[in-house]
Parts: sequence; structure tokens; C-alpha cells
Amino acid sequence: MPFAIFCRLLQLVMCFSLLGAYFVSHSIRSAMVTTVDIWLLLQVAYFGSVLFLIWRASCALKRSRRVLRFDDLEEMRYRPGHCENKD
Repeated sequence: MPFAIFCRLLQLVMCFSLLGAYFVSHSIRSAMVTTVDIWLLLQVAYFGSVLFLIWRASCALKRSRRVLRFDDLEEMRYRPGHCENKD
């Protein structure tokens, strides 16, 4: 998602959150606190999702290295004797 669209969506969420909290509580102070709470929750969720994606990418990298090593071992195990390099 492009950053400009992300910013617009975040602004819309925050505005609707502020308006909803104001209409429910009829207090601008309570609405502001609720909006800041929601903003902080969104930031924590975003940070957590970035950490999750980094963790998943590192697991995929480790898995691909293991598969390559396993393929090399299997190739060496089933290689006929006359195919070995003799230097």
C-alpha cells in the first residue's frame, strides 16, 4: 500500500474515532484521550506486525538453507561411485 494512501486511511480512522468517542461521551477531553489511546494501539499493532514479518522472513531463510543442505547431502549419498571427482 502506498504511504500516501496509508496516511489518508489513518487520518480517516482517527477522525471517525474522535467523532464517535465525542458523540458517545459528550466530552471533548474524553474523546481526545480515547483517540490517543486508539492511535497508540494502532502504533503497537503496526510495530508488532513489522516484527512478525521480520521473524517470518528469517525463518524462511533458515528453512531454505536447510533444504539446500539436505539436497546437497541427498545428492552426495545417491551419487554413483564413478561420478565422484578424483583430483
